[in-house]
Amino acid sequence: MIFIVVKFKTKPEWADKWLDFVGPFTTATRAEEGNLWFDWSRSVDDPAEFVLVEAFRDAAAGGAHVGSDHFKAAMADLPQALAATPKIISQTIDASGWSEMGEMTVE
Repeated sequence: MIFIVVKFKTKPEWADKWLDFVGPFTTATRAEEGNLWFDWSRSVDDPAEFVLVEAFRDAAAGGAHVGSDHFKAAMADLPQALAATPKIISQTIDASGWSEMGEMTVE
């Protein structure tokens, strides 16, 4: 799977609007063949920072995502709301989904 984490630092005036702003992009990406998840979180330390955790089945699915119209539109539209260039980690890993945490069991 392709596992990606991206940190987005928004301009302060966009922080409370960010999730609505990226809503159509999120919905379209989640509907893609090969998308495993596309989940947003907000930093507890910085309310203007959002973290996107996303995964795609394989390189072909990830490539289709980057080639999609909604991805291209997002790359053109999102910068207006950002205070800095996003930071990314993108890795191919040997997994097909989330595993249970071995150090903790909840019954």
